[in-house]
Amino acid sequence: MMKKSMIQKQPCPENLNDASSSSPGISLDDRDINCTIAISKQQYILVKNSASHCLTTRLYLDYARMAMAEMVGTFILMFCVCGIISSTQLQNGQVGLLEYAATAGLTVVVVIFSIGPISCAHVNPAATIAFATFGQFPWLKVPVYILAQMVGSVLATYIGSLVYGIKSDVMMTRPIQGAMSAFWVELIATFIIMFLAAALTSELKTVAHLSGFVLGIAIGLAVLITGTVSGGSMNPARSLGPAIVSWEFKDIWIYMTAPIIGAVAGVLLFRFLRLKHQPGAAFITPTTADQDAHSITLFPS
Repeated sequence: MMKKSMIQKQPCPENLNDASSSSPGISLDDRDINCTIAISKQQYILVKNSASHCLTTRLYLDYARMAMAEMVGTFILMFCVCGIISSTQLQNGQVGLLEYAATAGLTVVVVIFSIGPISCAHVNPAATIAFATFGQFPWLKVPVYILAQMVGSVLATYIGSLVYGIKSDVMMTRPIQGAMSAFWVELIATFIIMFLAAALTSELKTVAHLSGFVLGIAIGLAVLITGTVSGGSMNPARSLGPAIVSWEFKDIWIYMTAPIIGAVAGVLLFRFLRLKHQPGAAFITPTTADQDAHSITLFPS
């Protein structure tokens, strides 16, 4: 309102010229019309600039909201992992594989249903990179997501070590039966998880309400088959957070590369299997509606 009143109070350029020197051949009505047009143009420019500013601000706020959700989700995941590890440590025992798998699976269920509608609940740089590689997630958001996931992991490790009174290196993942065995088991387990995730994203209309439970079960299964070989990570953020807090990076390359390669391979294979058949093909494929139902993640944002 203040901008509008200021515009209305400003003298028209034509009136200023008329005040200094009268222009023959131009009527008073023509000068009024020209003045009205000039004021309308100024108002249009102000409205356009204001709308552009609001759109940019909203975009930044959306990025911040999604990044915050990813950070919180990764924090919850890592803090729960820290909790189960510390519980067994305080009882003077080793971490039971079944307890660790159950904790990881249940935590994933909680995270998906809590932040899924906000950020799609990646909480895993490997998943973010895999979806972005095949155009299901914008590359512009990838650095923001990965940074938020790393910050959440580091914070959870640091706070968990303070709360439970354990050393941060206890939460690190290390190869148990050799580096190459750990690399391949991490790759294959992440491949299975992302193959399932890609399948779920293609059937949102039928399985969206169950996706959190299904992925939680898959995470628990992956921990069971990898825990005795690699420590059960399948997530670069899960391994890098404790490594940063402990400042110990031995064999960290396994947990940085294997999950990313496995995630990309899992999504790639599913997309290959779901390719539409060419005209004249002799076999039956899913319907076109199913083919076009692909979405970015388990929850539309």
